[in-house]
Amino acid sequence: MRGIGWGAAALALLLAAGPGMAEQGKGHSHEHGHDHSHGDPQQAQIEKGYFEDAQVADRPLSDWEGDWQSVYPLLQDGTLDPVMAHKAEHGDKTAAEYKAYYDTGYRTEVERIEIHGDTVSFHAGDEVLTGQYASDGHEILTYAKGNRGVRFIFRKVSGDADAPGWFQFSDHKIAPAKADHYHLYMGNDRAKLLEEVTNWPTYYPAALTPRQIVEEMQAH
Repeated sequence: MRGIGWGAAALALLLAAGPGMAEQGKGHSHEHGHDHSHGDPQQAQIEKGYFEDAQVADRPLSDWEGDWQSVYPLLQDGTLDPVMAHKAEHGDKTAAEYKAYYDTGYRTEVERIEIHGDTVSFHAGDEVLTGQYASDGHEILTYAKGNRGVRFIFRKVSGDADAPGWFQFSDHKIAPAKADHYHLYMGNDRAKLLEEVTNWPTYYPAALTPRQIVEEMQAH
């Protein structure tokens, strides 16, 4: 962005950058381990990616209403190192390997996103792109390990020419509910975004301090 603008090539690089695409339909299961089920066994299964098609319902953009911050800067400056260490204690990678995995996953220059009504503003450095978006339904992806996920899709209906034409939310929920964080896939090709499984810029409420984000990640 800084100095190179938001043209089509820049948009592809900065908003949906990732080291590779996965086979259509494979999807991916990123290793977040979030659990907001609060003891509800069915909800816990849903958040792990096991659910029936009939349980899925379209969601309004208001589920993601608010001001959101990227966690990528926190990974880069070492704030999330305790989270990586925590994951290493319970997972199959070292802390350094987890950090590399999330460096690919979280990478983005869109540091802040504001969602109010049907208007979404993307902040990258001193540049801001704004568009008005409408729901374009959802897609269910089956991941290589057998679990599944839902992408809730929105298309641009007006606004800045270089604002992404499409974005897709993934937040481990499958029906209307307020998001507590989310992963966002952004770009100008709806189908290609569904293939992206390695880069998933992740956003938490802007009101949270870095310490609160660390605590939230470690708790789930």
